[in-house]
Amino acid sequence: MKRIFVSSVQKEFAGVRRLLKRYVARNPAYRRLFDAFVFEEDVVAADRRTDEVYLAELRKCDIYLGLIGNEYGFEDSSGVSPTEREYDEATRLGIPRLLFVRGRDSARRHPKEAAFLSKVSADLIRARCDDESTLLLEIYASLDALLLEEGVYRLGPFDAAPCEGAGWDDIDGAKVAWFAERARALRNADWSAGIPPASVFRHLKLVSASGRLSSAALLLFGRDPQQFFLSAEVKCAQWYGTERHKPMLSYQIYKGTLFDMADAATAFVLSRINLSVGTRAAGIEAPREYEIPQTVVAEAIVNAIAHRDYSSTGGIQVELFSDRLVIRNPGRIHPALAPEDLFREHSSYPNNPLIADTLYQAKYIERFGTGFTDLVADCRSAGLPDPILEQTRGEVVLVIRRPAPKAPEKFPDPWGEKWGERLGERLGKTPMAILKTIHGTPETTTAALVASLGLSRTAIEKNIARLRKNGLLVRVGPARGGHWQVVLPTSGIPLQFPEKGTEKLPEKLGVGLGERLGETSARILDALRETPRMSTAHLATALGISQTAVEKHIARLRAQGLIVRVGPARGGHWKVILQQTRSPQ
Repeated sequence: MKRIFVSSVQKEFAGVRRLLKRYVARNPAYRRLFDAFVFEEDVVAADRRTDEVYLAELRKCDIYLGLIGNEYGFEDSSGVSPTEREYDEATRLGIPRLLFVRGRDSARRHPKEAAFLSKVSADLIRARCDDESTLLLEIYASLDALLLEEGVYRLGPFDAAPCEGAGWDDIDGAKVAWFAERARALRNADWSAGIPPASVFRHLKLVSASGRLSSAALLLFGRDPQQFFLSAEVKCAQWYGTERHKPMLSYQIYKGTLFDMADAATAFVLSRINLSVGTRAAGIEAPREYEIPQTVVAEAIVNAIAHRDYSSTGGIQVELFSDRLVIRNPGRIHPALAPEDLFREHSSYPNNPLIADTLYQAKYIERFGTGFTDLVADCRSAGLPDPILEQTRGEVVLVIRRPAPKAPEKFPDPWGEKWGERLGERLGKTPMAILKTIHGTPETTTAALVASLGLSRTAIEKNIARLRKNGLLVRVGPARGGHWQVVLPTSGIPLQFPEKGTEKLPEKLGVGLGERLGETSARILDALRETPRMSTAHLATALGISQTAVEKHIARLRAQGLIVRVGPARGGHWKVILQQTRSPQ
Protein backbone atom coordinates (compact mmCIF):
# COMPACT_ATOMS: atom_id res chain seq x y z
CA MET A 1 0.00 0.00 0.00
CA LYS A 2 1.31 3.45 -0.95
CA ARG A 3 0.89 6.37 1.45
CA ILE A 4 0.01 9.72 -0.15
CA PHE A 5 1.00 12.94 1.62
CA VAL A 6 -1.50 15.66 0.69
CA SER A 7 0.19 19.07 0.94
CA SER A 8 -1.68 22.39 0.55
CA VAL A 9 -2.79 25.52 2.30
CA GLN A 10 -5.29 24.15 4.77
CA LYS A 11 -8.00 26.78 4.42
CA GLU A 12 -8.00 27.17 0.63
CA PHE A 13 -8.07 23.42 -0.16
CA ALA A 14 -9.94 22.07 2.89
CA GLY A 15 -12.84 20.70 0.79
CA VAL A 16 -10.53 19.05 -1.77
CA ARG A 17 -8.46 17.34 0.93
CA ARG A 18 -11.57 16.03 2.66
CA LEU A 19 -13.14 14.66 -0.54
CA LEU A 20 -9.86 13.12 -1.67
CA LYS A 21 -9.36 11.27 1.61
CA ARG A 22 -12.96 10.03 1.58
CA TYR A 23 -12.72 8.84 -2.03
CA VAL A 24 -9.49 6.91 -1.43
CA ALA A 25 -11.03 5.26 1.64
CA ARG A 26 -14.21 4.21 -0.17
CA ASN A 27 -13.05 3.33 -3.67
CA PRO A 28 -12.71 -0.50 -3.85
CA ALA A 29 -9.44 -0.33 -5.79
CA TYR A 30 -7.86 2.72 -4.16
CA ARG A 31 -8.45 1.58 -0.60
CA ARG A 32 -6.36 -1.52 -1.29
CA LEU A 33 -3.56 0.48 -2.89
CA PHE A 34 -3.48 3.91 -1.22
CA ASP A 35 -3.73 5.58 2.16
CA ALA A 36 -4.12 9.38 2.01
CA PHE A 37 -2.54 11.39 4.82
CA VAL A 38 -4.32 14.66 5.58
CA PHE A 39 -2.75 16.69 8.38
CA GLU A 40 -5.85 18.01 10.12
CA GLU A 41 -7.56 14.59 10.14
CA ASP A 42 -4.66 12.23 10.81
CA VAL A 43 -2.48 14.00 13.37
CA VAL A 44 -3.28 13.74 17.06
CA ALA A 45 -2.26 16.70 19.22
CA ALA A 46 1.33 16.24 20.40
CA ASP A 47 4.00 18.14 22.33
CA ARG A 48 5.94 18.90 19.14
CA ARG A 49 6.05 21.86 16.79
CA THR A 50 3.65 21.57 13.87
CA ASP A 51 6.40 21.76 11.25
CA GLU A 52 8.25 18.88 12.92
CA VAL A 53 5.12 16.76 12.87
CA TYR A 54 4.23 17.23 9.20
CA LEU A 55 7.81 16.75 8.01
CA ALA A 56 8.07 13.54 10.07
CA GLU A 57 4.86 12.28 8.47
CA LEU A 58 6.09 13.23 5.02
CA ARG A 59 9.15 11.01 5.48
CA LYS A 60 6.82 8.03 6.03
CA CYS A 61 5.01 8.58 2.73
CA ASP A 62 5.56 7.21 -0.77
CA ILE A 63 3.95 9.99 -2.85
CA TYR A 64 3.91 13.76 -2.39
CA LEU A 65 0.71 15.31 -3.74
CA GLY A 66 0.95 19.14 -3.75
CA LEU A 67 -1.92 21.53 -4.38
CA ILE A 68 -0.94 25.07 -5.45
CA GLY A 69 -3.57 27.81 -5.49
CA ASN A 70 -3.71 31.53 -4.95
CA GLU A 71 -2.85 31.72 -1.26
CA TYR A 72 0.65 31.15 0.11
CA GLY A 73 -0.48 30.30 3.64
CA PHE A 74 1.17 30.55 7.03
CA GLU A 75 4.86 31.48 6.99
CA ASP A 76 7.41 30.21 9.52
CA SER A 77 10.24 32.26 11.02
CA SER A 78 12.13 31.96 7.75
CA GLY A 79 9.16 33.21 5.74
CA VAL A 80 8.47 29.79 4.11
CA SER A 81 5.03 28.18 4.01
CA PRO A 82 4.42 24.53 5.08
CA THR A 83 3.52 23.58 1.50
CA GLU A 84 6.81 24.86 0.08
CA ARG A 85 8.76 23.35 2.98
CA GLU A 86 7.12 19.98 2.37
CA TYR A 87 7.86 20.19 -1.36
CA ASP A 88 11.53 20.93 -0.70
CA GLU A 89 11.80 17.96 1.71
CA ALA A 90 10.09 15.59 -0.75
CA THR A 91 12.55 16.77 -3.44
CA ARG A 92 15.50 16.14 -1.13
CA LEU A 93 14.23 12.65 -0.23
CA GLY A 94 13.48 11.72 -3.85
CA ILE A 95 9.80 11.03 -3.15
CA PRO A 96 7.68 11.01 -6.34
CA ARG A 97 5.88 14.37 -6.62
CA LEU A 98 2.53 15.10 -8.19
CA LEU A 99 1.56 18.78 -8.34
CA PHE A 100 -1.75 20.33 -9.35
CA VAL A 101 -2.41 24.02 -9.91
CA ARG A 102 -5.79 25.66 -9.44
CA GLY A 103 -6.41 28.98 -11.16
CA ARG A 104 -4.86 30.50 -14.26
CA ASP A 105 -4.96 34.22 -13.33
CA SER A 106 -1.46 35.07 -12.13
CA ALA A 107 -2.63 38.49 -10.94
CA ARG A 108 -4.77 36.88 -8.26
CA ARG A 109 -1.95 34.68 -6.99
CA HIS A 110 0.02 35.71 -3.87
CA PRO A 111 3.53 36.84 -4.93
CA LYS A 112 5.24 34.17 -2.82
CA GLU A 113 2.86 31.53 -4.20
CA ALA A 114 3.71 32.69 -7.70
CA ALA A 115 7.41 32.47 -6.87
CA PHE A 116 6.92 28.97 -5.44
CA LEU A 117 5.09 27.93 -8.59
CA SER A 118 7.87 29.28 -10.79
CA LYS A 119 10.49 27.13 -9.07
CA VAL A 120 8.44 23.96 -9.51
CA SER A 121 9.60 22.00 -12.51
CA ALA A 122 7.05 22.17 -15.29
CA ASP A 123 7.17 18.42 -15.89
CA LEU A 124 5.99 17.78 -12.31
CA ILE A 125 2.73 19.69 -12.83
CA ARG A 126 0.12 17.17 -13.79
CA ALA A 127 -2.77 19.55 -14.46
CA ARG A 128 -4.03 23.15 -14.25
CA CYS A 129 -7.74 23.67 -13.64
CA ASP A 130 -10.20 26.28 -12.40
CA ASP A 131 -12.61 24.42 -10.09
CA GLU A 132 -12.54 21.78 -7.41
CA SER A 133 -14.47 19.13 -9.37
CA THR A 134 -12.05 19.25 -12.29
CA LEU A 135 -9.11 19.29 -9.87
CA LEU A 136 -10.30 16.10 -8.18
CA LEU A 137 -10.81 14.34 -11.50
CA GLU A 138 -7.27 15.25 -12.55
CA ILE A 139 -5.90 13.92 -9.27
CA TYR A 140 -7.70 10.60 -9.71
CA ALA A 141 -6.50 10.31 -13.32
CA SER A 142 -2.90 10.93 -12.24
CA LEU A 143 -3.10 8.29 -9.53
CA ASP A 144 -4.37 5.79 -12.11
CA ALA A 145 -1.54 6.71 -14.46
CA LEU A 146 0.97 6.21 -11.64
CA LEU A 147 -0.38 2.72 -10.97
CA LEU A 148 -0.15 1.88 -14.67
CA GLU A 149 3.43 3.10 -14.82
CA GLU A 150 4.39 0.89 -11.89
CA GLY A 151 2.56 -2.17 -13.20
CA VAL A 152 -0.05 -2.24 -10.42
CA TYR A 153 -2.79 -1.78 -12.98
CA ARG A 154 -2.34 -3.92 -16.05
CA LEU A 155 -3.81 -3.49 -19.48
CA GLY A 156 -1.95 -6.44 -20.96
CA PRO A 157 -1.85 -10.08 -19.84
CA PHE A 158 -0.93 -10.90 -16.26
CA ASP A 159 2.15 -12.91 -17.14
CA ALA A 160 3.75 -9.92 -18.91
CA ALA A 161 3.38 -7.61 -15.90
CA PRO A 162 6.56 -6.92 -13.90
CA CYS A 163 7.03 -9.07 -10.81
CA GLU A 164 7.50 -6.58 -7.99
CA GLY A 165 10.49 -7.19 -5.77
CA ALA A 166 11.97 -9.96 -7.94
CA GLY A 167 15.59 -10.00 -9.10
CA TRP A 168 17.96 -12.34 -10.89
CA ASP A 169 18.89 -14.01 -7.60
CA ASP A 170 15.31 -15.36 -7.55
CA ILE A 171 15.84 -17.24 -10.83
CA ASP A 172 16.91 -20.90 -10.82
CA GLY A 173 19.75 -21.06 -13.34
CA ALA A 174 19.69 -24.87 -13.46
CA LYS A 175 16.03 -24.84 -14.46
CA VAL A 176 16.74 -22.32 -17.23
CA ALA A 177 19.62 -24.50 -18.50
CA TRP A 178 17.34 -27.56 -18.49
CA PHE A 179 14.73 -25.68 -20.46
CA ALA A 180 17.24 -24.33 -22.98
CA GLU A 181 18.57 -27.80 -23.78
CA ARG A 182 15.07 -29.23 -24.03
CA ALA A 183 13.94 -26.46 -26.39
CA ARG A 184 17.04 -26.99 -28.57
CA ALA A 185 16.41 -30.73 -28.75
CA LEU A 186 12.63 -30.76 -29.18
CA ARG A 187 11.87 -27.47 -30.95
CA ASN A 188 15.20 -26.75 -32.66
CA ALA A 189 15.50 -23.51 -30.72
CA ASP A 190 18.00 -21.25 -32.44
CA TRP A 191 20.40 -20.61 -29.59
CA SER A 192 23.78 -22.00 -28.66
CA ALA A 193 24.57 -24.51 -25.94
CA GLY A 194 25.19 -22.92 -22.56
CA ILE A 195 23.21 -19.79 -23.45
CA PRO A 196 22.98 -17.53 -20.34
CA PRO A 197 19.59 -17.07 -18.62
CA ALA A 198 19.40 -13.39 -19.57
CA SER A 199 19.63 -14.27 -23.27
CA VAL A 200 16.99 -17.00 -22.92
CA PHE A 201 14.69 -14.53 -21.20
CA ARG A 202 15.18 -11.95 -23.93
CA HIS A 203 14.30 -14.56 -26.56
CA LEU A 204 11.16 -15.46 -24.61
CA LYS A 205 10.33 -11.80 -23.81
CA LEU A 206 10.35 -12.61 -20.10
CA VAL A 207 12.37 -9.50 -19.20
CA SER A 208 11.67 -5.87 -20.07
CA ALA A 209 14.09 -3.49 -21.79
CA SER A 210 14.81 -1.94 -18.39
CA GLY A 211 15.70 -5.37 -16.95
CA ARG A 212 12.55 -5.98 -14.90
CA LEU A 213 11.53 -9.63 -14.68
CA SER A 214 8.00 -10.54 -15.71
CA SER A 215 5.58 -12.57 -13.64
CA ALA A 216 5.92 -15.37 -16.20
CA ALA A 217 9.69 -15.52 -15.57
CA LEU A 218 9.21 -16.20 -11.86
CA LEU A 219 6.37 -18.69 -12.37
CA LEU A 220 8.37 -20.67 -14.91
CA PHE A 221 11.92 -20.43 -13.57
CA GLY A 222 11.78 -19.04 -10.03
CA ARG A 223 13.63 -20.63 -7.13
CA ASP A 224 10.51 -20.11 -5.04
CA PRO A 225 7.60 -18.88 -7.21
CA GLN A 226 5.19 -19.08 -4.27
CA GLN A 227 7.16 -16.30 -2.56
CA PHE A 228 5.58 -13.97 -5.13
CA PHE A 229 2.43 -15.91 -6.07
CA LEU A 230 0.94 -17.60 -3.01
CA SER A 231 -1.91 -19.29 -4.87
CA ALA A 232 0.26 -20.73 -7.65
CA GLU A 233 -0.25 -24.34 -6.65
CA VAL A 234 -2.05 -27.50 -7.74
CA LYS A 235 -4.14 -29.40 -5.20
CA CYS A 236 -4.67 -33.06 -6.05
CA ALA A 237 -7.19 -35.30 -4.29
CA GLN A 238 -8.42 -38.85 -4.77
CA TRP A 239 -11.88 -39.55 -3.40
CA TYR A 240 -13.56 -42.82 -2.54
CA GLY A 241 -16.62 -43.26 -4.76
CA THR A 242 -18.29 -40.64 -6.92
CA GLU A 243 -18.79 -37.84 -4.39
CA ARG A 244 -16.68 -35.80 -2.00
CA HIS A 245 -16.82 -37.74 1.25
CA LYS A 246 -14.06 -37.71 3.82
CA PRO A 247 -11.68 -39.25 4.40
CA MET A 248 -9.85 -38.72 1.12
CA LEU A 249 -7.95 -41.65 -0.27
CA SER A 250 -5.03 -39.36 -1.10
CA TYR A 251 -4.29 -35.62 -0.99
CA GLN A 252 -1.26 -33.64 -2.18
CA ILE A 253 -0.45 -29.95 -2.75
CA TYR A 254 2.19 -29.37 -5.40
CA LYS A 255 4.21 -26.15 -5.64
CA GLY A 256 7.36 -25.02 -7.42
CA THR A 257 7.64 -23.90 -11.03
CA LEU A 258 4.88 -24.47 -13.55
CA PHE A 259 6.93 -27.33 -15.01
CA ASP A 260 7.27 -28.93 -11.56
CA MET A 261 3.55 -28.69 -10.87
CA ALA A 262 2.56 -30.05 -14.29
CA ASP A 263 4.84 -33.09 -13.90
CA ALA A 264 3.80 -33.81 -10.30
CA ALA A 265 0.04 -33.47 -10.87
CA THR A 266 0.18 -35.66 -14.00
CA ALA A 267 2.11 -38.34 -12.10
CA PHE A 268 -0.44 -38.15 -9.26
CA VAL A 269 -3.29 -39.07 -11.60
CA LEU A 270 -1.43 -41.69 -13.64
CA SER A 271 -0.29 -43.52 -10.50
CA ARG A 272 -3.90 -43.85 -9.34
CA ILE A 273 -5.75 -44.96 -12.48
CA ASN A 274 -5.77 -48.42 -13.98
CA LEU A 275 -2.87 -49.48 -16.20
CA SER A 276 -2.92 -52.51 -18.49
CA VAL A 277 0.29 -54.05 -19.82
CA GLY A 278 0.13 -56.04 -23.04
CA THR A 279 2.43 -58.70 -24.50
CA ARG A 280 5.75 -58.24 -26.28
CA ALA A 281 4.41 -59.82 -29.47
CA ALA A 282 4.97 -56.62 -31.46
CA GLY A 283 8.30 -55.56 -29.95
CA ILE A 284 10.76 -55.78 -27.11
CA GLU A 285 8.71 -53.50 -24.87
CA ALA A 286 5.28 -54.51 -23.64
CA PRO A 287 2.65 -51.87 -24.50
CA ARG A 288 1.20 -49.96 -21.54
CA GLU A 289 -2.24 -48.39 -21.68
CA TYR A 290 -3.83 -46.23 -19.01
CA GLU A 291 -7.60 -46.25 -18.69
CA ILE A 292 -7.45 -42.50 -19.45
CA PRO A 293 -4.71 -41.97 -22.05
CA GLN A 294 -1.57 -40.35 -20.67
CA THR A 295 -1.78 -37.67 -23.36
CA VAL A 296 -5.27 -36.72 -22.15
CA VAL A 297 -4.24 -36.43 -18.50
CA ALA A 298 -1.12 -34.39 -19.33
CA GLU A 299 -2.91 -32.06 -21.77
CA ALA A 300 -5.76 -31.39 -19.35
CA ILE A 301 -3.44 -30.50 -16.48
CA VAL A 302 -0.95 -28.45 -18.51
CA ASN A 303 -3.83 -26.61 -20.19
CA ALA A 304 -5.17 -25.57 -16.77
CA ILE A 305 -1.70 -24.42 -15.67
CA ALA A 306 -1.12 -22.45 -18.87
CA HIS A 307 -4.44 -20.60 -18.94
CA ARG A 308 -5.44 -20.05 -15.30
CA ASP A 309 -5.83 -16.59 -13.78
CA TYR A 310 -2.74 -16.14 -11.61
CA SER A 311 -4.11 -12.96 -10.03
CA SER A 312 -6.85 -15.05 -8.42
CA THR A 313 -6.47 -16.30 -4.85
CA GLY A 314 -7.86 -19.66 -5.96
CA GLY A 315 -5.71 -22.59 -7.05
CA ILE A 316 -5.98 -25.40 -9.58
CA GLN A 317 -7.77 -28.49 -8.25
CA VAL A 318 -7.34 -31.98 -9.70
CA GLU A 319 -9.86 -34.47 -8.32
CA LEU A 320 -9.99 -38.18 -9.12
CA PHE A 321 -13.27 -39.95 -8.41
CA SER A 322 -14.13 -43.57 -9.11
CA ASP A 323 -15.98 -42.54 -12.29
CA ARG A 324 -14.29 -39.33 -13.48
CA LEU A 325 -11.35 -36.94 -13.41
CA VAL A 326 -12.23 -33.31 -12.66
CA ILE A 327 -9.87 -30.36 -13.18
CA ARG A 328 -10.82 -26.88 -11.98
CA ASN A 329 -8.80 -23.77 -12.65
CA PRO A 330 -9.59 -20.18 -11.65
CA GLY A 331 -10.30 -17.80 -14.49
CA ARG A 332 -12.31 -17.76 -17.67
CA ILE A 333 -12.09 -19.08 -21.21
CA HIS A 334 -10.81 -16.31 -23.48
CA PRO A 335 -13.68 -13.96 -24.46
CA ALA A 336 -13.06 -14.74 -28.14
CA LEU A 337 -14.09 -18.37 -27.54
CA ALA A 338 -17.13 -20.18 -26.16
CA PRO A 339 -16.74 -23.60 -24.50
CA GLU A 340 -18.26 -25.36 -27.52
CA ASP A 341 -15.69 -23.71 -29.83
CA LEU A 342 -12.89 -25.71 -28.21
CA PHE A 343 -14.35 -28.97 -29.55
CA ARG A 344 -13.71 -27.96 -33.17
CA GLU A 345 -10.91 -26.23 -35.05
CA HIS A 346 -10.21 -22.83 -33.53
CA SER A 347 -7.51 -20.20 -33.30
CA SER A 348 -5.26 -20.00 -30.26
CA TYR A 349 -6.13 -17.32 -27.68
CA PRO A 350 -3.86 -17.89 -24.66
CA ASN A 351 -4.74 -16.01 -21.49
CA ASN A 352 -1.04 -16.00 -20.58
CA PRO A 353 0.84 -15.76 -23.91
CA LEU A 354 4.35 -15.69 -22.43
CA ILE A 355 3.69 -18.77 -20.31
CA ALA A 356 2.03 -20.54 -23.25
CA ASP A 357 4.94 -19.79 -25.57
CA THR A 358 7.51 -21.08 -23.06
CA LEU A 359 5.51 -24.27 -22.46
CA TYR A 360 5.33 -24.69 -26.23
CA GLN A 361 9.10 -24.32 -26.57
CA ALA A 362 9.50 -27.09 -23.95
CA LYS A 363 6.95 -29.20 -25.87
CA TYR A 364 4.48 -29.26 -23.00
CA ILE A 365 1.72 -27.81 -25.23
CA GLU A 366 1.01 -27.01 -28.88
CA ARG A 367 0.73 -23.47 -30.15
CA PHE A 368 -2.02 -23.52 -32.77
CA GLY A 369 -5.07 -24.27 -30.67
CA THR A 370 -4.88 -28.02 -31.32
CA GLY A 371 -4.27 -29.14 -27.75
CA PHE A 372 -7.90 -29.46 -26.68
CA THR A 373 -9.10 -30.95 -29.95
CA ASP A 374 -6.31 -33.54 -29.65
CA LEU A 375 -7.50 -34.28 -26.11
CA VAL A 376 -11.04 -34.88 -27.38
CA ALA A 377 -9.77 -37.11 -30.20
CA ASP A 378 -7.64 -39.17 -27.79
CA CYS A 379 -10.66 -39.66 -25.52
CA ARG A 380 -12.68 -40.95 -28.44
CA SER A 381 -9.86 -43.26 -29.59
CA ALA A 382 -9.77 -44.77 -26.10
CA GLY A 383 -13.52 -45.38 -26.18
CA LEU A 384 -14.24 -42.65 -23.61
CA PRO A 385 -17.12 -40.16 -23.83
CA ASP A 386 -16.31 -36.61 -24.92
CA PRO A 387 -15.07 -34.52 -22.00
CA ILE A 388 -17.38 -31.96 -20.43
CA LEU A 389 -16.16 -28.34 -20.35
CA GLU A 390 -18.01 -25.74 -18.30
CA GLN A 391 -17.46 -22.06 -17.55
CA THR A 392 -18.79 -21.07 -14.13
CA ARG A 393 -18.66 -17.66 -12.48
CA GLY A 394 -15.05 -17.88 -11.39
CA GLU A 395 -13.54 -21.03 -12.82
CA VAL A 396 -13.26 -23.38 -15.78
CA VAL A 397 -14.22 -27.00 -15.05
CA LEU A 398 -13.14 -29.95 -17.19
CA VAL A 399 -14.64 -33.41 -16.57
CA ILE A 400 -13.13 -36.55 -18.14
CA ARG A 401 -15.08 -39.77 -17.64
CA ARG A 402 -13.27 -42.93 -16.59
CA PRO A 403 -14.24 -46.24 -18.24
CA ALA A 404 -17.09 -48.11 -16.63
CA PRO A 405 -15.68 -50.74 -14.26
CA LYS A 406 -15.75 -54.29 -15.48
CA ALA A 407 -18.36 -56.49 -13.89
CA PRO A 408 -16.78 -58.35 -10.99
CA GLU A 409 -16.28 -62.08 -11.19
CA LYS A 410 -19.58 -63.69 -10.43
CA PHE A 411 -19.56 -64.78 -6.83
CA PRO A 412 -20.86 -68.33 -6.42
CA ASP A 413 -24.22 -68.30 -4.80
CA PRO A 414 -24.74 -70.38 -2.82
CA TRP A 415 -21.09 -71.02 -3.86
CA GLY A 416 -22.07 -74.05 -5.86
CA GLU A 417 -21.92 -77.71 -5.02
CA LYS A 418 -18.14 -77.69 -5.26
CA TRP A 419 -17.91 -75.44 -2.29
CA GLY A 420 -20.50 -77.46 -0.45
CA GLU A 421 -22.46 -76.43 2.55
CA ARG A 422 -19.50 -76.93 4.89
CA LEU A 423 -18.22 -73.38 4.42
CA GLY A 424 -21.58 -71.78 5.03
CA GLU A 425 -22.09 -73.90 8.11
CA ARG A 426 -18.59 -73.07 9.29
CA LEU A 427 -18.78 -69.33 8.72
CA GLY A 428 -22.39 -68.46 9.34
CA LYS A 429 -24.78 -66.11 7.57
CA THR A 430 -23.12 -62.78 8.49
CA PRO A 431 -19.54 -63.63 7.40
CA MET A 432 -20.89 -65.04 4.13
CA ALA A 433 -22.79 -61.80 3.49
CA ILE A 434 -19.64 -59.78 4.19
CA LEU A 435 -17.58 -61.92 1.81
CA LYS A 436 -20.12 -61.54 -0.98
CA THR A 437 -20.32 -57.77 -0.52
CA ILE A 438 -16.56 -57.32 -0.48
CA HIS A 439 -16.11 -59.58 -3.50
CA GLY A 440 -18.37 -57.29 -5.52
CA THR A 441 -16.93 -54.04 -4.11
CA PRO A 442 -13.33 -54.55 -2.93
CA GLU A 443 -12.94 -50.86 -1.96
CA THR A 444 -15.89 -50.97 0.41
CA THR A 445 -15.40 -49.59 3.92
CA THR A 446 -16.51 -50.75 7.33
CA ALA A 447 -18.99 -47.88 7.44
CA ALA A 448 -20.45 -48.96 4.08
CA LEU A 449 -20.83 -52.54 5.32
CA VAL A 450 -22.59 -51.29 8.43
CA ALA A 451 -25.05 -49.37 6.26
CA SER A 452 -25.66 -52.13 3.71
CA LEU A 453 -25.93 -55.07 6.13
CA GLY A 454 -27.66 -53.28 9.00
CA LEU A 455 -25.13 -54.44 11.60
CA SER A 456 -23.13 -52.59 14.22
CA ARG A 457 -19.58 -51.49 13.48
CA THR A 458 -18.30 -53.79 16.22
CA ALA A 459 -20.05 -56.79 14.68
CA ILE A 460 -18.62 -56.00 11.25
CA GLU A 461 -15.09 -55.59 12.62
CA LYS A 462 -15.28 -58.87 14.59
CA ASN A 463 -16.47 -60.80 11.54
CA ILE A 464 -13.79 -59.25 9.31
CA ALA A 465 -11.14 -60.20 11.87
CA ARG A 466 -12.41 -63.80 11.82
CA LEU A 467 -12.39 -63.91 8.01
CA ARG A 468 -8.86 -62.53 7.91
CA LYS A 469 -7.71 -65.05 10.48
CA ASN A 470 -9.27 -67.85 8.45
CA GLY A 471 -7.40 -66.63 5.38
CA LEU A 472 -10.56 -65.91 3.40
CA LEU A 473 -9.95 -62.17 3.36
CA VAL A 474 -6.75 -60.17 2.97
CA ARG A 475 -6.03 -56.46 2.88
CA VAL A 476 -4.15 -55.14 -0.13
CA GLY A 477 -2.47 -51.78 0.45
CA PRO A 478 -2.86 -49.36 3.36
CA ALA A 479 -5.93 -48.85 5.54
CA ARG A 480 -6.70 -45.70 3.55
CA GLY A 481 -6.42 -46.18 -0.17
CA GLY A 482 -6.16 -49.98 -0.21
CA HIS A 483 -8.83 -52.61 -0.86
CA TRP A 484 -10.00 -56.05 0.23
CA GLN A 485 -9.33 -59.28 -1.61
CA VAL A 486 -11.44 -62.37 -1.14
CA VAL A 487 -9.37 -65.56 -1.49
CA LEU A 488 -11.06 -67.96 -3.93
CA PRO A 489 -8.67 -70.93 -4.41
CA THR A 490 -8.82 -72.66 -7.77
CA SER A 491 -9.25 -75.96 -5.98
CA GLY A 492 -12.74 -74.92 -5.04
CA ILE A 493 -12.05 -75.30 -1.32
CA PRO A 494 -11.61 -71.99 0.50
CA LEU A 495 -8.64 -71.62 2.80
CA GLN A 496 -9.47 -72.61 6.34
CA PHE A 497 -7.45 -71.73 9.40
CA PRO A 498 -9.08 -73.25 12.49
CA GLU A 499 -8.67 -71.69 15.87
CA LYS A 500 -5.17 -71.83 17.30
CA GLY A 501 -4.28 -75.26 18.67
CA THR A 502 -6.95 -77.15 16.72
CA GLU A 503 -5.40 -77.21 13.22
CA LYS A 504 -4.25 -80.47 11.69
CA LEU A 505 -1.64 -80.72 9.02
CA PRO A 506 -2.96 -82.38 5.84
CA GLU A 507 -2.61 -86.12 5.99
CA LYS A 508 -0.40 -86.12 2.88
CA LEU A 509 2.32 -84.42 4.88
CA GLY A 510 2.12 -86.88 7.74
CA VAL A 511 1.30 -86.45 11.39
CA GLY A 512 4.91 -86.70 12.43
CA LEU A 513 5.91 -83.88 10.13
CA GLY A 514 3.22 -81.62 11.55
CA GLU A 515 4.39 -82.30 15.09
CA ARG A 516 8.00 -81.49 14.19
CA LEU A 517 7.18 -78.30 12.24
CA GLY A 518 5.06 -76.58 14.83
CA GLU A 519 1.67 -75.04 14.26
CA THR A 520 2.80 -71.74 12.65
CA SER A 521 5.01 -73.40 10.03
CA ALA A 522 2.27 -75.96 9.42
CA ARG A 523 -0.28 -73.21 8.81
CA ILE A 524 2.10 -71.45 6.39
CA LEU A 525 2.68 -74.70 4.53
CA ASP A 526 -1.04 -75.34 4.34
CA ALA A 527 -1.68 -71.80 3.05
CA LEU A 528 0.97 -72.01 0.34
CA ARG A 529 -0.27 -75.41 -0.77
CA GLU A 530 -3.71 -73.93 -1.36
CA THR A 531 -2.60 -70.50 -2.68
CA PRO A 532 0.90 -70.73 -4.19
CA ARG A 533 1.03 -67.02 -5.12
CA MET A 534 0.25 -65.78 -1.63
CA SER A 535 2.72 -63.10 -0.53
CA THR A 536 4.44 -62.83 2.84
CA ALA A 537 2.35 -59.73 3.56
CA HIS A 538 -0.90 -61.63 2.94
CA LEU A 539 0.34 -64.54 5.04
CA ALA A 540 1.14 -62.20 7.90
CA THR A 541 -2.34 -60.69 7.69
CA ALA A 542 -4.09 -64.04 7.46
CA LEU A 543 -2.13 -65.63 10.32
CA GLY A 544 -2.12 -62.60 12.56
CA ILE A 545 1.66 -62.50 12.95
CA SER A 546 4.37 -60.12 11.78
CA GLN A 547 5.82 -60.25 8.29
CA THR A 548 9.26 -60.78 9.83
CA ALA A 549 8.00 -63.90 11.60
CA VAL A 550 6.53 -65.20 8.34
CA GLU A 551 9.85 -64.67 6.56
CA LYS A 552 11.76 -66.57 9.27
CA HIS A 553 9.41 -69.56 9.02
CA ILE A 554 9.61 -69.53 5.22
CA ALA A 555 13.41 -69.50 5.40
CA ARG A 556 13.26 -72.53 7.68
CA LEU A 557 10.84 -74.37 5.40
CA ARG A 558 13.04 -73.64 2.37
CA ALA A 559 16.13 -74.87 4.23
CA GLN A 560 14.30 -78.11 5.06
CA GLY A 561 13.32 -78.57 1.41
CA LEU A 562 9.59 -78.37 2.11
CA ILE A 563 9.01 -75.36 -0.19
CA VAL A 564 10.77 -73.92 -3.20
CA ARG A 565 10.35 -70.65 -5.07
CA VAL A 566 9.42 -70.94 -8.73
CA GLY A 567 10.13 -67.83 -10.76
CA PRO A 568 11.13 -64.33 -9.57
CA ALA A 569 10.24 -62.68 -6.26
CA ARG A 570 7.58 -60.67 -8.07
CA GLY A 571 5.42 -62.75 -10.38
CA GLY A 572 6.59 -66.17 -9.24
CA HIS A 573 4.93 -68.64 -6.85
CA TRP A 574 5.64 -71.13 -4.09
CA LYS A 575 5.69 -74.89 -4.55
CA VAL A 576 5.10 -77.19 -1.58
CA ILE A 577 7.08 -80.46 -1.76
CA LEU A 578 4.70 -83.27 -0.73
CA GLN A 579 7.04 -86.14 -1.43
CA GLN A 580 8.61 -86.05 2.00
CA THR A 581 9.21 -89.50 3.41
CA ARG A 582 10.79 -88.47 6.64
CA SER A 583 10.39 -85.78 9.18
CA PRO A 584 12.79 -82.82 9.00
CA GLN A 585 15.73 -82.97 11.38
